[in-house]
Amino acid sequence: MALKLIPVGIALGSNLGNSPSELDAGIAFLRTLSVEGYLRESPRIKTTPVDCPPGSPKFLNSVAEIRLDSDQTPPRLLLEKLQAFEISRGRAKDHAHNSPRPLDLDIIYYGDVTINDPDLMIPHPRAHLRRFVLKPLSHLHPELILPGQTKTADELLRFV
Repeated sequence: MALKLIPVGIALGSNLGNSPSELDAGIAFLRTLSVEGYLRESPRIKTTPVDCPPGSPKFLNSVAEIRLDSDQTPPRLLLEKLQAFEISRGRAKDHAHNSPRPLDLDIIYYGDVTINDPDLMIPHPRAHLRRFVLKPLSHLHPELILPGQTKTADELLRFV
């Protein structure tokens, strides 16, 4: 049976602990999920927290693209694996919204799939509005148009 390879974009962020090491751990984990270990990572950028509690430390952010077999790792299973890994890195299971965290892994896109469930939204509902996602994403795929959008990542970056 042929693999159904899907490009998947994951935003990585960290603002607690040793952020470069946390992103390194996230990248290593994502590589284990990806078919044949395929992974591309954007340059990492330091960013000011957005919609976080006052006094939150700055973030280190990047975006990675992996390839998944959609039969082996459908979106919901991917979300479960990402959340379990975040918890293994010290993120509180019942964390406050946008609280500081050692590692945050968000699905930005899963091919051209669109999901709009309360606990899983793909593409990420605010990716097109966030410079800390668009800037690294535009390094990987300046021409990428997220599902539901009409502008490329590079074009969207000019407006945020």
